[in-house]
Amino acid sequence: MSNKDNEYKGSTFWQLILVIPGTILAFTLIISLIAKTSGSIGKLDASEPAAVVAKAVEENIKPVAVVEVAAADAGAHVAKSGEEVYKAVCTMCHAAGLMAAPKFGDKDAWKPRIAQGYETLVSHAINGIRSMPAKGGNPALVDAEIYNAVAYMANAGGAKFTPPVAKDAAAPAASAVPAAEPVAAAEITEKAVVKKDDKKVVDAAAPVVEKSVPATVVAANDAPAGKSGEEVYKSVCMMCHAAGLMAAPKFGDKDLWAPRIAQGYDTLVNHAVHGIRNMPAKGGNPALSDTEVAGAVKYMANAGGAKF
Repeated sequence: MSNKDNEYKGSTFWQLILVIPGTILAFTLIISLIAKTSGSIGKLDASEPAAVVAKAVEENIKPVAVVEVAAADAGAHVAKSGEEVYKAVCTMCHAAGLMAAPKFGDKDAWKPRIAQGYETLVSHAINGIRSMPAKGGNPALVDAEIYNAVAYMANAGGAKFTPPVAKDAAAPAASAVPAAEPVAAAEITEKAVVKKDDKKVVDAAAPVVEKSVPATVVAANDAPAGKSGEEVYKSVCMMCHAAGLMAAPKFGDKDLWAPRIAQGYDTLVNHAVHGIRNMPAKGGNPALSDTEVAGAVKYMANAGGAKF
């Protein structure tokens, strides 16, 4: 009996000797597996921003020609001056020297461009080159306006270019003269029909004055209205927001606009009017009024899910 007890105790002792290291080994393996799994999860999370950045880079290097969606102006076109085109379109990049654009008035930056010649610079502006889209992203511009804008900017940088005279330059002046003639013509016709009786001539002359009044009223009501939010977007903001360039929230992308919209309408308008980070004040176009900028903010934010 005692021999069996001794054998049992001996076997139990050896079992403990084997179980303890086995338990430690198993515990170590479990800890190693947990650590390895956690490390792989961390790596996946760490690689996620890189994928997002890669996607953003891919979006940004798409041809900028995509932004050419501005609608052409209806009716007879009057060529804008170089300064007008610069302020409406080119100032977005050239005022601050963004996207490798030669800064306005910087003679050192403009010198190698001017050396290429006027026609070459105009060709680049019309057809686009590197980061600059064709016609600055506004296909509504006519070639004469591009000539004017290139001369205006290059001359500010030290050139002495003379833009060609637009064919339709004299058209507004020519059409302005006949506009005043209908009243005079009506007066002459009416007086010709009137008999030589002095009294009838006096009576017939009175209506002529009355007929000239409505023309004056119409002219007074022809004051230009401010641009709509969509018009401002197409002429200024779409340069960056259409393709999401320079970290600008892409037009219509609700995920990108959500954190901006959460800041509130007034905050977004303030950023647009005064500028923030890569975005210059008023999108680089100081000719815009605060009301026009606010309209553009509302148009873009609402396309991104806001209800301003």
